[in-house]
Amino acid sequence: MSLYIGIIGLPNVGKSTLFNALTKSSVPALNYPFCTIEPNVGVVTIPDQRLLDVAKIVKPKTITGAVMHFVDIAGLVKGASRGDGLGNQFLAHIREVDAIIHVVRLFEDDNVSLSPGQTGGLADLETIDTELLLADIQAVETRKEKTQRLLKTGETRYKAEMQQLDEILVLLNQGIPARNQESVFPTDLHLLTNKPVLYVANISETDSNSEESKQKLAPLVAKASKEHSEVIPIAAGLEAEFAELPAEEAYAFLQELGCTEFGVHRLIHASVELLGLLTFYTVKGVETRAWLVPDGTLAPQAAGKIHSDMERGFIRAEVVSSTNLLMAGSLANAREQGLVRIEGRDYPIACGDVVLFRFNV
Repeated sequence: MSLYIGIIGLPNVGKSTLFNALTKSSVPALNYPFCTIEPNVGVVTIPDQRLLDVAKIVKPKTITGAVMHFVDIAGLVKGASRGDGLGNQFLAHIREVDAIIHVVRLFEDDNVSLSPGQTGGLADLETIDTELLLADIQAVETRKEKTQRLLKTGETRYKAEMQQLDEILVLLNQGIPARNQESVFPTDLHLLTNKPVLYVANISETDSNSEESKQKLAPLVAKASKEHSEVIPIAAGLEAEFAELPAEEAYAFLQELGCTEFGVHRLIHASVELLGLLTFYTVKGVETRAWLVPDGTLAPQAAGKIHSDMERGFIRAEVVSSTNLLMAGSLANAREQGLVRIEGRDYPIACGDVVLFRFNV
């Protein structure tokens, strides 16, 4: 299961800078719109202290973290839903990702220009929201035309689908994104506003805990709260500088600033949560590895994440929570203490589980 998170926003809000900080890649972050034409994709290992702690117990030759893909999508502009500013191409890139990180500019820098009509803050966010809504309205209207023709077949499912489309369209025209609707969607109607979203407030590095910063953030936080979403303030420029430093130097610099965690690490973990994922671990052989699966995944399907043969031939799973493993000090001790459980096909994998799958080849 490959996971893709799209980074969107108006031009010059700091998308590519944030992408660089996330991926430690050398992606152009120049001061003009459409610097990024084709989307840049970076594979990011999820920071996981629990994985490192488990590895200290197991002592493998190789430690492999779970990964996500972040996609730097070029800046949208007003009129993108009509094709302005390469809009159709950019909207297609958004359609292909699993979730969205929407970057909003809250920093001030005379050296980084704004596009005409761009102000920074909530108004810019609403510009993009409007374009995504308009694109979805167009998609639903096009689908209605097709469904209208299929009504002539007399099949009742098309009548039900037309009713669904009408309900969706009314709410979209009221400015309600699909993700906040209770409407039933046709399974193959992939709406842009139905994607889960996180908001990143790109702030100045000196503007993290000030009262002025809190005032700037307040409207964005209020909007996100209505959508049951989250706002993560990040000084993307500073985080990109951290990314260029050796790890020890970066952590030392972070501590000097009185911080305990990099902003991009918070963002990565929030992205995992946004997609409703959890992490489990395998420790067999020379490799200790983290895996991501949707919350509620049953043991056979989790085994299939490793290899399809393991799902087909699943017998049982031997499971110990990472917390219990760390307390026991070794797998052998965990077995002796009765902390390793035998679970069957109906067991839902829990976050932090350390699992040994038994299967027939």
